[in-house]
Amino acid sequence: MRLQNKVAVITGGSSGIGLATAQRFVAEGAFVYVFARRQEELDKVSKLFGSNVATVQGDVKNLADLDRLYGKVASDGKKVDIVVANSGFVDSVKLSDVTVETFDRNFETNARGVLFTVQKALPLMRDGGAIVMTSTIAALRGFPGRSAYAASKTALRSYARTWAAELKDRRIRVNAITPGPTDTPLIDAQVSSKAEADQARAKHAANIPLGRMAQPEEIASAILFLSSDDGSFVNATELLVDGGMCSI
Repeated sequence: MRLQNKVAVITGGSSGIGLATAQRFVAEGAFVYVFARRQEELDKVSKLFGSNVATVQGDVKNLADLDRLYGKVASDGKKVDIVVANSGFVDSVKLSDVTVETFDRNFETNARGVLFTVQKALPLMRDGGAIVMTSTIAALRGFPGRSAYAASKTALRSYARTWAAELKDRRIRVNAITPGPTDTPLIDAQVSSKAEADQARAKHAANIPLGRMAQPEEIASAILFLSSDDGSFVNATELLVDGGMCSI
């Protein structure tokens, strides 16, 4: 029970990597606040976990929603040990087609949303806590159509270094997790048919030395490592979990 009596906040926690992380954290003894946009998905989370989870509906782009999230934590009389800033937005727009609106959608969620998710947690965070942000290998490699998305996620690498320096007196560790292609519902949401989704999964798998995509539970295990005492001397860095895709 590596997170026994710990309190965690996970944004984007109702599906994919966020949901798998919430499940793993609860199994390791944590009480988890799951924050996500879709109430119907949060209702499913509540039924799945019962008394070990509290859900709050909202969007990281809306600072009032983040205030409600941490207001709930405070009103429950709890302190925060772990923040997993996992909410993200991705689209595919070629450079010639980028607009102010498509640019802002990426940065509002992936860069601004993460910053204020963490900033607003700090008054409630215990000294010695952990912050983990979900980045992407698109921040390390050049993928066509990912200009704004990759740039917004690259900010998280800088956040990890800057915030680790700012929070060193409180012994709060700050790291980014950088997953490779992961088999989540996002794959299906980006295409119009099951055949296209299967094709996308096969294409990703062909580019990974292990010959398959990651499962959300595998990324959750890495997030657990960074959040628990197992990763107690890992700070101000990013952990690449990509099956070797960026190295070979």
